[in-house]
Amino acid sequence: MGTWRGLRVAFILGSLFMILLIIVYWDDVGGFNLYPLQEPKHESLHPRATAGSPHSTSRPQNSSSSPVPTTARSTTLVSEETGGAAEELTEEEGKEKQEQRQQETREDEEKERSRTTADNREQEDRKQRIMGVCSGKDAVEFPGSTRPFEQIPNRELDHLIVDDTHQIIYCYVPKVACTNWKRVMVVLSQSLISPSSGKPYTDPEAVPPDLVHNSSIHLTFAKFWRHYGSLSRHLMALKLQHYTKFLFVRDPFVRLISAFRNKFGKPNEDFYKQFGSVMLRRYANVSGSLPETAAEAFAAGIKPTFQQFITYLLDPETERESIFNEHWRQVYRLCHPCQVKYDFIGRLESLETDAEHLLKLLEVDHLLHFPSGARNRTAASWERDWFAQIPIAMRRELYKLYEPDFELFGYPKPDSTLHQ
Repeated sequence: MGTWRGLRVAFILGSLFMILLIIVYWDDVGGFNLYPLQEPKHESLHPRATAGSPHSTSRPQNSSSSPVPTTARSTTLVSEETGGAAEELTEEEGKEKQEQRQQETREDEEKERSRTTADNREQEDRKQRIMGVCSGKDAVEFPGSTRPFEQIPNRELDHLIVDDTHQIIYCYVPKVACTNWKRVMVVLSQSLISPSSGKPYTDPEAVPPDLVHNSSIHLTFAKFWRHYGSLSRHLMALKLQHYTKFLFVRDPFVRLISAFRNKFGKPNEDFYKQFGSVMLRRYANVSGSLPETAAEAFAAGIKPTFQQFITYLLDPETERESIFNEHWRQVYRLCHPCQVKYDFIGRLESLETDAEHLLKLLEVDHLLHFPSGARNRTAASWERDWFAQIPIAMRRELYKLYEPDFELFGYPKPDSTLHQ
């Protein structure tokens, strides 16, 4: 008997233990709650709840254990005394605020659609203009306008930067925000490692500007032959067909002023030795030998003038010796717009809005922002002052030299500069 009674006790205790386990389990998974007075961890919002509405205030289930805040109590009393009038008024105000927010949202969306439509229309106008000039309708003739892409030498394709990850091709034009756009391309292609993090840069503004001009970090069409051999031209054609291609341009004369200010307005050893000294020897009638360095020349007051720079550009001997430097080479020679059908043509004059539009078009606006550029840009209003000392005949000759860029990209002929 003693053994049988012991088994019964053990069975009863085991059953009780299992029942407790089941209760605890169901309590954890939400079958029922052993603690009905406990506030839920995640409250679901009432669909009509707004700030100041009774629905937006959590009410305790037991007033004796959880004291009601004064504001909640007064709201409740008002509602009880007025038979719910205050609650109806609050909901009405909530409806008005919600409708106002919805209206503002609709207005913002409409503005965004209107701006996008205007941007798209502007882009179509810019592309149509290029097609018209390249087809010869505007009677502007320039070298290389009719040659096929296959006949462009590899060395002339070194400004077309390729990002295979995002299927983008960017033709960079010096003195047209190219430093910041190269920073963007570095971030997108992850071609440069940050020494601080040991990982690719994710913020364009963090990329050192001097590093982005190192040609080794960019994959350009000019390097395709080295990588792909006889398949390079075929791959170029495929990428030009399927990738999104863009460039940014600027008023040609203002770009020249910017290039001169940047490279010859302050000491620059490389440009002084390669170009500045040539200008001084040819056009400045400098007696004796020139200073060895740009710093010494500037200290002695010896530096090229803007007129000497223009004379250098117009001198046929200049191009016979070497092709124009990229900082003053025409855009049509850098980017070949008659052979490359660009999907987006941006302008420096509308850089911020064009950059925003482009990043959305490229579907990378969630990855990065375009860097805020320097605000001391060369202004178009300076053009008259800079050309005041240049003879009119030279101005007109210079215009002919850069006329294709004026026409291709829709910049008006600077009549006031050419005829004043």
